[in-house]
Amino acid sequence: MTAATLDTPPPAIAEEGRHIPGNKGIWVGITCEFVEFLVLFAVYFISRAHFPEAFHEGAKHLNTVAGTVITLLMISSSFCIARSVNSIRQSHHQAAVAWLVGGLIVALGYPVAKVLEIQWNLAHGIDGGSGIFYTVYYYLTFNHLVHASWGILGILWVLARLIFHGYSAEDHTGLEALASYWHATDIIWLVIFPLFYVLA
Repeated sequence: MTAATLDTPPPAIAEEGRHIPGNKGIWVGITCEFVEFLVLFAVYFISRAHFPEAFHEGAKHLNTVAGTVITLLMISSSFCIARSVNSIRQSHHQAAVAWLVGGLIVALGYPVAKVLEIQWNLAHGIDGGSGIFYTVYYYLTFNHLVHASWGILGILWVLARLIFHGYSAEDHTGLEALASYWHATDIIWLVIFPLFYVLA
């Protein structure tokens, strides 16, 4: 996701004044993200079908608290970013900035929590070579962390533009594009969390 993707002109307004939030570029990116994770989820279910016991036993050794914290961070940051979009739509510039700063701070908690989780895993002998379950777990969660990191960089870019009045009630495509991408990344984590930490 690039700065150009965030700030390209919005798509045409649809019937009755409705429009797709963000722009075509960001939705191409979101579609690619979903396709990538659909492939990864297919790998998960194929592996689970072949090694059910490994997945059942592996889930017992993951840090459920860490997974829950990351879930709460993703949901909370999505809420803050959504409030920022709502604020700019109402021409409440300072509130939009404040909510986006809040979203950034909460979002930064995700990589911190993930690093702490990995340190906990390694201290308990859980690495990518510990079995098929952990190989799939690391591959999926690391890929999600990469996408979330791109989102955090996007937040920084949009926040800088927002602070200097780069968005207004009439034109806030970049902020909407960021929110769309972050919500998509949030949805993917809400699938990952139960697959590894709850249902396996």
